[in-house]
Amino acid sequence: QVHLVESGGGLVQAGGSLRLSCAASGRDFRTYAMGWFRQVPGKEREFVAAINWSSGSRVSYADSVKGRFTISRDNAKSTVYLQMNSLKPEDTAIYYCAADLLGAGSLVGADYDYWGQGTQVTVSS
Repeated sequence: QVHLVESGGGLVQAGGSLRLSCAASGRDFRTYAMGWFRQVPGKEREFVAAINWSSGSRVSYADSVKGRFTISRDNAKSTVYLQMNSLKPEDTAIYYCAADLLGAGSLVGADYDYWGQGTQVTVSS
């Protein structure tokens, strides 16, 4: 069992930056690939970024955030981060982190075993 808690969301102007954190507790954090997804009410959840288990040497990004967002992990702190730069109003959503045991960093939400409660990100124009 893994418990995930996101933080770092908030209100920011377009062009600004935020760093989301996702703290994990429970089983060995290193054994989980971690993903970030986002959802706007009334729309489907969409993939944002993912990082593979252990070293985090493999990362993936949605085309819409590539070059602006960076995912990273600190296994010593059992935390995964999402650095978001050059934010746009269309990035406004609830952002969720998710954990996938021994995963490679899937782009598919159904592959993830555990989810956090989400943190709201609002980007004003």
